[in-house]
Amino acid sequence: MTPEFGYIVAQSTPENPRNTEGDIIELRDGTLLLAWSDFYAGGMPDHAPARISAKASHDRGKTWGERFTLLENEGLQNVMSVSFVRLHSGDILLFYLRKNGPDDLQAMVRRSSDELTTLSDPVRCTLDEGYWVVNNARVVQLCDGRLIVPAALHRQITAAESGGRAIVWLSDDEGRTWARSESELPLPGRGAMEPGVVELCDGRLLMIIRTSLGQIYRSFSADRGVTWSDAEPMGIGAPVAPSTIVRIPSTGDLLLIWNDCFRDGPDAPAARTPLTAAISRDEGETWEHLRDLESDPSLWYAYTSVTFVDDRALLTYWVDERVGDPRLLHLKLRSVPVSWFYQA
Repeated sequence: MTPEFGYIVAQSTPENPRNTEGDIIELRDGTLLLAWSDFYAGGMPDHAPARISAKASHDRGKTWGERFTLLENEGLQNVMSVSFVRLHSGDILLFYLRKNGPDDLQAMVRRSSDELTTLSDPVRCTLDEGYWVVNNARVVQLCDGRLIVPAALHRQITAAESGGRAIVWLSDDEGRTWARSESELPLPGRGAMEPGVVELCDGRLLMIIRTSLGQIYRSFSADRGVTWSDAEPMGIGAPVAPSTIVRIPSTGDLLLIWNDCFRDGPDAPAARTPLTAAISRDEGETWEHLRDLESDPSLWYAYTSVTFVDDRALLTYWVDERVGDPRLLHLKLRSVPVSWFYQA
């Protein structure tokens, strides 16, 4: 078995200071396609110009070809935050955010029937006006075909209430039309941010939520995403940073990846390091086999994607150097055998 490996797959420079928020999909011929947010005009804030760039690998992620543009910047500010979904029908959906301004951010989707050689015209998923945040590698298709886009709506309602609200967008026709969940999930502080969803074995959906409350929060849906329970603490400490939850196909267990910075207590620095993985054998109730993917205290790590290929997990996440002017955010690829997550 090939041992674990990892390296910077999209190197940043002062002219191209941020390469972040990636996702990977396997094409029918075995090629792996990696796409990410490429901030190309010398700026790194979320509103700086960005396009969706990509690379291809023909050796299961060991090496990658030259960078090319998958989607030009069609927003007034940028496009960013990629999610790939291989539909049950075989087509591929490319989800991304189109940013036009501080109060105008929308999730879009394009369809491909030829393995991303061509893309359809875009369809808007978040139909209401506002600033809708959808992380990379977040869109899921349920067993029955329903598509779930977990989103956070950010808008200033009053001076005292400006936090995000978690809201799900649903499609039952492969992304052609969309409807909004009935539930909105608010939280104190900065609100409910950057949700992620996984389907449980009993048919319920589990949502995990970024918060400013020192913990990951969670919510459940028993009706395929239409309504959700009140958000509650998950019992896992985390900084103000996103977490990722997926199911491992070969074992059926859940995999959680987050910044386990409070492992020594709630008074530890709220940092986006280390980057830690854990396994749940009971549908998210308890977690074991905690292992650090990254632990350098001088660097920050966030916005993870996970793609399972053969007996391996291919992860992408950004690495923040935290120093320099400009600061550089690189995109890192990490490939580990699935068995790695189960080691002590």
